[in-house]
Amino acid sequence: MGRYTGPACKLCRREGLKLFLKGDRCRMSKCAVETGRPAPGVHGARPSKKSDYGVQLREKQRLRRFYGLQEGQFKLFFQRALRKRGVTGEMLLQLLEMRLDNLVFRLGFSASRRNARQLVLHGHVTVNGKRSDVPSMTLKAGDRIEVKGRKQSQDAVKRVLDARSGELSSWLSLDKEALKGEVLRVPTRDEIAPFVNEQLIVELYSK
Repeated sequence: MGRYTGPACKLCRREGLKLFLKGDRCRMSKCAVETGRPAPGVHGARPSKKSDYGVQLREKQRLRRFYGLQEGQFKLFFQRALRKRGVTGEMLLQLLEMRLDNLVFRLGFSASRRNARQLVLHGHVTVNGKRSDVPSMTLKAGDRIEVKGRKQSQDAVKRVLDARSGELSSWLSLDKEALKGEVLRVPTRDEIAPFVNEQLIVELYSK
């Protein structure tokens, strides 16, 4: 199955919460979730009792769509988390959070993770001084990210930075003038995706 290219708001309605797939536009009052529009489909507005499997699947879909991954990509990250020492669910969240496209978004270089992926794919980002066009690249503490490319691209990033609301995550540092950021440390569980119950995802893949 290819990447989803339909309306982003439809995914938020399906999951029943804001996934912030459209950046700051998701904070507007006309957001489909804010206005109370039901889930898409003929039976979207009907409440239904979910099985344990249905609850686990919904949790997995929420997290996968939050980070903009296809099913195969998400499963690969889960398998990597299984091989790590520690709590599998937390390891999964940390691996997803340390993806290059997510870090570009977290630093404020793009309005959404989808835009961050495009920024990386088009070669506008360097990691530790080397050009990187792989959005799924996993970074570690001490790695530095910088926006390169044409002045036009840098100006566009600066406009996004200036318009960005909210504070920078405490585990990142940012030089707005130089368009440089650094990963200070791996984030803790409390600093990642507070809406998800990762244990349900572990149970789903353990079946």
